[in-house]
Amino acid sequence: MAGVITAPEPSWMAPFSGLSLRQLGKLVTVLRRRGAEAVRRGRPWSLPLKDRVLLVAAYWRTNLTMRQLAPLFGCSPATVCRVIQRLRPLPAIEPAARPADAAERLWIVDGILIPVRDRKTGASSRTCRFSANVQVIMDADTKLVIAAGRPAPGTTADARAWRDSGPAQHGEGVTVPADGAYLNTGLVVPHRKRQGRVLLPGEEEDNAEHREVRARVEHAFARMKHYKIPRDCRQRDTGLHHAVQAVAHLHNLVLAT
Repeated sequence: MAGVITAPEPSWMAPFSGLSLRQLGKLVTVLRRRGAEAVRRGRPWSLPLKDRVLLVAAYWRTNLTMRQLAPLFGCSPATVCRVIQRLRPLPAIEPAARPADAAERLWIVDGILIPVRDRKTGASSRTCRFSANVQVIMDADTKLVIAAGRPAPGTTADARAWRDSGPAQHGEGVTVPADGAYLNTGLVVPHRKRQGRVLLPGEEEDNAEHREVRARVEHAFARMKHYKIPRDCRQRDTGLHHAVQAVAHLHNLVLAT
């Protein structure tokens, strides 16, 4: 059965995956380098590699079920499941080697609450849904995602999630603004109003500049949520971590191309 969406016919590629033909080619090159075409035992894949990568990108973009994706790509739901399970760890954005001018960079960190179905990964948070707290670092100038931490339960405070999920080690030695939830973490937080003490004029200006810089991470989160899977992740175990890493990779790929 022929599928509606294929790499040789790119008319449906952008609506379902958010990628252009050139961007898909770059993603395929990265995944091939990471072993996506490694020889395995058993029957060969019914879809070529480009279509398999496009299928996974469409899954992240639309968050359609496997039964819904199967007729779009002309394969069975079981094939869709195997393709996703095989390819989902490969596009992960891994923390890159620290640049030589890291001390001169300005990075921003914030936590994003992602609704999840897996009760082992998430917890009932203030949004009254089971969610996970994922810490994301982005570059304030390029707006590229630098690193994403391991998911923590949604009830975890941002300061603790920052220390325990991995990004804290990556951000050492770099100026990292954060909101007031990151007190006593060594990050740059806004001045606080305390009882009986008003903010000085200089502190008000500092807070205004701080808010202007931190707004960029919210814009990055909004672009990342063009991919529907961070709005309601049905993956279990490490699936959420792989999904966030992959969406960050696609976010960077679209910005850089």
